[in-house]
Amino acid sequence: MTDFENDSLAAALSRSRIELADDQIDGLDAYCRLLWEWNQKLNLTRHTDYEKFVTRDVVDSQAFEQFLDAGERVLDVGTGGGVPGIVLAILRPDLTVELCESMAKKARAVEAIVSGLKLPIPVHHARAEQLLENKTFDTLVVRAVAPLAKLMTWFAPHWESFNRLLVIKGPAWVEERKDARERGLLRALELRKLASYPLPGTGSESVVLSITPKEQA
Repeated sequence: MTDFENDSLAAALSRSRIELADDQIDGLDAYCRLLWEWNQKLNLTRHTDYEKFVTRDVVDSQAFEQFLDAGERVLDVGTGGGVPGIVLAILRPDLTVELCESMAKKARAVEAIVSGLKLPIPVHHARAEQLLENKTFDTLVVRAVAPLAKLMTWFAPHWESFNRLLVIKGPAWVEERKDARERGLLRALELRKLASYPLPGTGSESVVLSITPKEQA
C-alpha cells in the first residue's frame, strides 16, 4: 500500500530541488495515484512512493525532456506503467506522445490511466517494430527495455519511420555499446552520450544516449 499521508509530491520535488508549475504537480500527483492503485492489481512499477517516483521517474523523464524540441512526435517504447511517456505528456503538452506496450494487461492498465487523466495519448498494444510499419515518429524514447544490441537489431529495418532513438542507460552502457559494435550493429549509426547524472542512492550514474543514422557522404 502507498502512504499518501506522510509525504507529498510537492515535498519530494522540493527535496530534489525540482521546480514545476502547480498544474504539472497536480497532473503528476493524479498520475501517481492512478498508477499505484493499478499497481495493487498488476505489477506496473517498483517506485511506489513519492521519493522514488521523483528521483527515478521524474528525473529520467526530465533527462529526456531537455533534448525534445517543441512539437516532436514521440513514441514511448515499452511504456510499462507509463514512464516516461505519461510524465513527458504532463510536463510537455507541446509534444505529441504515443505509448506502446507489448503486454496486453499492462497496455489495458495504462490505457485506463490515460483515460482517467483525460490525456490525449494513444496507447498501442503492440511491439514498437510492428507500429513502425505503419506510423512515423521524430523520436523513440526507451528506458529499461533491452540491451543496446537488441534495440539495434529490432529497429534496424525501421529507420525510415523515425529520426532517432533516445535511450537512458545505467553504467552497463559501455559494455552494451562494445557488444553492439562487435556485432556490427552500429556501423551505419552514430551513438552519442548527451548527458549523465547521478543514480540516487548509488555511486553510479545514468546516461542519455542519442542514436541516429550516420550522414551519407
